[in-house]
Amino acid sequence: MNWLLVVAGAVVGAPLRYLTDRAVQAGHDSVFPWGTFAVNVTGCLVLGLLTGAVSAGAAGSQLQLLVGTGLCGALTTYSTFSYETLRLTETGAGLYAAVNVVGSVTAGLGAAFAGAAVARALWA
Repeated sequence: MNWLLVVAGAVVGAPLRYLTDRAVQAGHDSVFPWGTFAVNVTGCLVLGLLTGAVSAGAAGSQLQLLVGTGLCGALTTYSTFSYETLRLTETGAGLYAAVNVVGSVTAGLGAAFAGAAVARALWA
């Protein structure tokens, strides 16, 4: 039965990722992959909030499966991040590729830590 929670979250997360990516990227006239950056950092923030809520006892394993594994798993995308970084490098935009890697990792980790800290502060 747990797999249904993961599927339900993914059913929302996958189209949300695609639509958000397209909307964000349409607003930027740049080769930098702003859409993928936005969904990945947002997913890290949501997962951090959820992790903090679970560790504080404010959320359970079913919500973790639905939102953490399902929604965030489908919303975020390591493969597209890797592909876009490779593509930037191949097209001579090596600086953008480096900024994408460093920025994505830094912002993603920062968002996850911030989300966890906010959740713990709310439910401690």
